[in-house]
Amino acid sequence: MVLKLWLAYRPPYDWAAMLGFLSARAIAGMETVVDGVYSRSIGLQGVHGTFSIKPAGADALEVTLDFPDPGAMPEIEARLRRMFDLDADLPSIHRHLAIDPLMARLIAERPGLRVPGTWEGLELAIRAVLGQQITVGAAIKLAGKLVAQYGEPLRSPLPGLTHVFPQAGVLAAADLAALGMPKSRGRTLSGVAQALLDDPLLFEPGREGCVARLLALHGIGDWTAQYIALRQLRELDGFPNGDVGLINALAALEGGPVTARELLLRAEAWRPFRGYAAQLLWASLSRVD
Repeated sequence: MVLKLWLAYRPPYDWAAMLGFLSARAIAGMETVVDGVYSRSIGLQGVHGTFSIKPAGADALEVTLDFPDPGAMPEIEARLRRMFDLDADLPSIHRHLAIDPLMARLIAERPGLRVPGTWEGLELAIRAVLGQQITVGAAIKLAGKLVAQYGEPLRSPLPGLTHVFPQAGVLAAADLAALGMPKSRGRTLSGVAQALLDDPLLFEPGREGCVARLLALHGIGDWTAQYIALRQLRELDGFPNGDVGLINALAALEGGPVTARELLLRAEAWRPFRGYAAQLLWASLSRVD
């Protein structure tokens, strides 16, 4: 069943930045970016499908959804709105952040920058753990191996979409270290999947105490928990403490060394929107002279 959806938002919206973020992290077999269109496989309650998304004028995104269960439409639309950060009140966020002259400058350069979300929490948590202490490219290669070996095959007319992300039960029982990572990281991945089986609401946006529950899991530190909070739980104040990219960005912008503690102290002024400040800093890395 193929449907068209139009998801409205309040401008501005930096689609190029969103697409660039997703393209750099696209998992082979599960995501593609072609001619300005992002496509991916999706799974929801054991049912599989795909969507493709692109801009539709100045205030909406156009979605082509191929999914066999029409009853899932409200959940799919809600996930898409979170994934592409369509409900952010950027004017209010920016008014607060712009009190800091550095943030005001970054906002002027990228006024439509949003915080990319994710389709579902387990996938993001697995990505975050895979990315611990290695590059984005290396983590994406590992994720591609994981999807190819443990993901569910998908029949789709969209080129390049061959699998759906693995289910929690499969990952909880797998020896993921066999993919080529430290055994402790493999155990963390399986442990996160098991935690979701034990608590199906583990990654539910808006639920109280989510970060504390994540921190209680083996191998999940503050950086990983805050990254999940920002991109899956949609915590506007989520801030990955000690992130090397954030430290380097602030140092480059201000022309001097910055410690993790100094970054954290500086970020106090950005509450309760530290997540959007973080996105502006990350985006600045490719623009610093």
